[in-house]
Amino acid sequence: MKKIFFPILVFLVFYWGNLFAQVHTNQNMFRQLVEELPTPNSYRTATGRPGPDYFQQQVDYNMNISLDENVKSIAGEATIIYHNNSPEILNYLWLQLDQNVREPKSFGSEIKQGKMSGEMKMSVLERMNNDFDGGFKIEWVKDGNSNTLQTVKNYTIMKVILPKALKQGEEASIKIKWNYKLNNIKELWGRSGFNEAKNGSGEVFAIAQFYPRLCVFSDLGWQIKQFIGAEFALEFGNFKVNITVPADHIVAATGELKNGKEVLNETQQKRLQQARKSDIPVFIVTEDEATKNEKGHSNSMKTWRFQAQNVRDFAFASSRKFIWDAMSVMFPENNVLAMSFYPKEANPLWEKYSTKSIAHTLKVYSEHTFNYPYSTANSINFQGLAGMEYPMICFNDGQPNADKSYSAAQKRAVIGVVHHEVGHNFFPMIVNVDERQWAWMDEGFNIFLQGIAERDWDSTWVWSGRPAEMIGYMDDDKSTLVPIMTQADALLQAGMNSYRKPAAGLNILRETILGRELFDQAFKEYAHTWMFKHPQPADFFRIMEDASGIDIDWFWRGWFFTTEHVDLAIENVVVYEPAFTVDQAKEAARQKKENTPVHIAKIRDRKIITPAVELDKSLKDKYNEIRPLLDENDIKQINELQEKLSDEELALLQSQQKYYEITFTSPGGMPMPLIVQFEFIDGSKDIRRIPAEIWMRNQKEVTKIFIYSTEVKNIVLDPYAETADVNTQNNYWPRKTEHVYFRVQK
Repeated sequence: MKKIFFPILVFLVFYWGNLFAQVHTNQNMFRQLVEELPTPNSYRTATGRPGPDYFQQQVDYNMNISLDENVKSIAGEATIIYHNNSPEILNYLWLQLDQNVREPKSFGSEIKQGKMSGEMKMSVLERMNNDFDGGFKIEWVKDGNSNTLQTVKNYTIMKVILPKALKQGEEASIKIKWNYKLNNIKELWGRSGFNEAKNGSGEVFAIAQFYPRLCVFSDLGWQIKQFIGAEFALEFGNFKVNITVPADHIVAATGELKNGKEVLNETQQKRLQQARKSDIPVFIVTEDEATKNEKGHSNSMKTWRFQAQNVRDFAFASSRKFIWDAMSVMFPENNVLAMSFYPKEANPLWEKYSTKSIAHTLKVYSEHTFNYPYSTANSINFQGLAGMEYPMICFNDGQPNADKSYSAAQKRAVIGVVHHEVGHNFFPMIVNVDERQWAWMDEGFNIFLQGIAERDWDSTWVWSGRPAEMIGYMDDDKSTLVPIMTQADALLQAGMNSYRKPAAGLNILRETILGRELFDQAFKEYAHTWMFKHPQPADFFRIMEDASGIDIDWFWRGWFFTTEHVDLAIENVVVYEPAFTVDQAKEAARQKKENTPVHIAKIRDRKIITPAVELDKSLKDKYNEIRPLLDENDIKQINELQEKLSDEELALLQSQQKYYEITFTSPGGMPMPLIVQFEFIDGSKDIRRIPAEIWMRNQKEVTKIFIYSTEVKNIVLDPYAETADVNTQNNYWPRKTEHVYFRVQK
């Protein structure tokens, strides 16, 4: 530590001189987001809210779906009613044919890159030569009068030419018949498919993207990006879906079951009614019953009827293997039926944790956004698909070992995937973002809320979305990084850019920049405002600033639009004390003398040379005597100062305040607030939180003075790991020696 005593007159010059220094430096990161964000208009306002001309289309589906268990295929007929609420006159409609991602020479396969090597795995060769055709086979497309409509297929989208222009306020009816083959999820991965049966026990079918779906038409035009990996953009509507499956299957689906008396036996109906009033899971189908059921194979069929209001999509699962349990989750406006469907191989993990995890997710997410508005929430165990979400239903991986044992990691994986996939009901199923364009607006938000749910579930867990997860990523080779604000299909390291980095950014906003009160209120404002609507990134950025009352354009720019990383450092610390008495001035002079290094030549000379003035005493005079620490003139000036000081000024100087001048640097380039922890010699601590705006005038280096009457023992920057600082070794004063244990190998 460098300690400096200064004359009081010099201090004033030092303080004001540094306060106004460096005003000419780069302010680039703190300029407003003018170029990056679209201009506000009558559709989307400058406050981040829908404008007076905001519109969105509605699409209703009436479908009859049939599952052929033997040939593993889906066949369907649908009547689609398209409501044009836009001011545009539409001559055609665009539909999504997402299953065409599996047709021969699909768009995705054509643009897929690959290299050969001297050694190739057989599994890779098999995938390369796989000729499976799982694309939609469209049998016909007709209008409401059964007249054939002209269509133009473009890989995973299809244009339907309308018989007459569709004006604002009008609706068009389209009828479609189609079929397609289901993929074996273990052989050909996808967001849906079937699990091959074990020992003839029957498959689990998880069915999604199974019908032609309308593309979104908004104030930004048609969303017609090809489906090659990113998820979905969909319109809200009402669904009536009849699902015909083998009679011994249990079906779970988006929406409410409308013919329970036809498809459930009396015992199952009674248990389901009991579950609607129970705050603990109730079995509708027990493990013993499911085990007995899966040994058979019914040749007859049964139709399950589901309805869902104001949802953006529909999915279902079907199997004779399903155990089924359910419980009620109570909200002020409605009771939600939380349900889990899983084969016996998933127990004991699933019967113990799945449904309770659904209930926990709904409660925590509702607390931070809006009360869950739908009547059901389903979790389906579908091994091999990690996790995938749809309105009111999700498909989740995770099973114990064959002997029913499981590790802590397996347990956490099941609970975590249920939290995450059920959480997607809020983002993007209700706050209906365009996942095909901006994956982070659903995945990042969901990871953020998942982290809160995890901490609320078990405080010992290493929770998702914490800033520390960014340290290894953000300091990586910049050529391998892209900004979060990159179209989803073009993302590099999508797991970080879609999931972790956006979530970490929200945590930094909540805990460090805005504070919980401001952030939580603003985040709820965003969620409530855009329920059942289509927000864009600018809407989120703007509403968060408008509702919090804080300009954070610098944060959006650095965290979302660049790949700059956070590396804040304590560059230098100098302690200043006023020297206003003779004794203090002498002590200051003594320390200066002690701290002035002696040249090595003089040290070596002392060992071998006796100076001439020592050998010949006549050479000495008064000037050879040791100079005093202070001369007479110094003492005179100090005494004169003492006489001029007022009582108040003297009291201030006698208060023994120490002025800690700390220079901080930002080698990483991403501004952040300075969270500075001071520990004093008496063991007490003080935290100082300095807003990020301290970097406005100089983004590379800033200097600030901290005043304490107690001596500081050490200083730590970012003591709670809040800012995703990639290098914490320069966050300490005095510097800490890094102690690393290494493994020894023989």
